[in-house]
Amino acid sequence: MTAMRSPADADHSVRHRHVTIDGIRIFYREAGREDAPTIVLPHGYPCSSYQFRNLMPALADRWRLVAPDFPGFGHSDTPEGFAYDFDGYAALLERFAEAMRLERFALYLHDYGSQIGLRLAIRRPDRIAALIVQNGDIYEDVLGPKYAALTEHFARPTDETRATLVAAVSEEGFRDEFLNNVRADLGERIPPDLWSLHWPLMDTPRRRAIAVGLMEGLKQNLGWFPRYQAYLREHRPPTLIAWGPQDGFMPEPSALAWLRDLPEAELHLLDGGHWALETNLAEIVALMRDFLGRVHSR
Repeated sequence: MTAMRSPADADHSVRHRHVTIDGIRIFYREAGREDAPTIVLPHGYPCSSYQFRNLMPALADRWRLVAPDFPGFGHSDTPEGFAYDFDGYAALLERFAEAMRLERFALYLHDYGSQIGLRLAIRRPDRIAALIVQNGDIYEDVLGPKYAALTEHFARPTDETRATLVAAVSEEGFRDEFLNNVRADLGERIPPDLWSLHWPLMDTPRRRAIAVGLMEGLKQNLGWFPRYQAYLREHRPPTLIAWGPQDGFMPEPSALAWLRDLPEAELHLLDGGHWALETNLAEIVALMRDFLGRVHSR
């Protein structure tokens, strides 16, 4: 007889793989059984699937977790001719899900990944089992003060305002993105690997230009905010909001705004900031296990 395996015996390891989609070599991380309920984890800026390195093994006993690097980021290709904008990344994420045979899944929405993930949800609402929202912005009236340089550039673009965006695509700029207004004691929990390892991956003329272009593309993305909100009102996906309010881009009001369109969402304000997986991992894992155990499990 074969002994029954308990959750404690499950394989929690993360696999590091590549898949080719439309001729583009995409790097991705995967954990959990292929037949388990799936969570798709689109990353934010200026990171990659690396941001989920600790979350994935913590949930792999019950869920399949899949996290790709988008073209121009991490270990994926940077092809010519790809549309390096939110629509292009949403289309790529949809094709990635098809290539991985992901028919229905929960989406983790964070930073740029929230814009990309919600565009996919609008395209394929039938595939979305649940949302986990962690510092993802879709409400323009409650954006934080760190958006000021962007909104100034959007309103009155000049060489000087654009130079501010270009200067942010640097190792020091990445450090500021990752620390991003958290208290000093919480900042000590955020490993410098996040900027010291990611900056060399972005330090090419092509990738730096892509990063600046995405920042400028946020102006057009603001026009999508009402569409994201309409999707939430129409489809009412089960939603967990786990938010770090010490965030210069997306402070506490940005989290509360989600309840306008999803009043039944489960909202938790954590003692953390934009990169809460670095400072509040155990809390987020516990919240996700409870939430997904009720809405996306078998």
